Amino acid sequence: MLTFDQKLAIIASFPELQRKDVSLGRVNFHYEESVHEKKTVVYHLHPNGNGFVYGGLIDGLDTDAKGLVNIRDCDEAELKDLITRSIASLSAGEASEPEVQPAEEEAGYRSSRAEFWRGAGGTRLTLLFQEDLWYVYAGNELDMAFETHDEATQYLADEGFRRE
Repeated sequence: MLTFDQKLAIIASFPELQRKDVSLGRVNFHYEESVHEKKTVVYHLHPNGNGFVYGGLIDGLDTDAKGLVNIRDCDEAELKDLITRSIASLSAGEASEPEVQPAEEEAGYRSSRAEFWRGAGGTRLTLLFQEDLWYVYAGNELDMAFETHDEATQYLADEGFRRE
């Protein structure tokens, strides 16, 4: 099990999240760019290592009634993957439409990075590294796939998108 400080460092590595200290030494992290009413990605990270990540818009996750997933026993890869998927789900579509990435259902799927790109008219794309390839998603629709990060970012720049 990761310690509070280890979890805090992992969560803080996501620049799109804003830290909000709450009572009893607990910490929340908000995603202010959410297109949904829900903005809290990490809820009540406690100094004892317990806490929750919002997964209510992600199909296939075991969540509580509030859509939260307990992260007490997550390892680093699991925590990064869950946060990445939570942010992506809060970035896409309508609240009633869960974010589902095709590769997420495959055994062993882990995403270590997500980037968000904004284009003309507010169009937002997500660039995800999954299973040795870089995928560009528009909501939950696959737009393109690339072998390298440079190819993917060049494509996005050529299409008029800028990294957030």
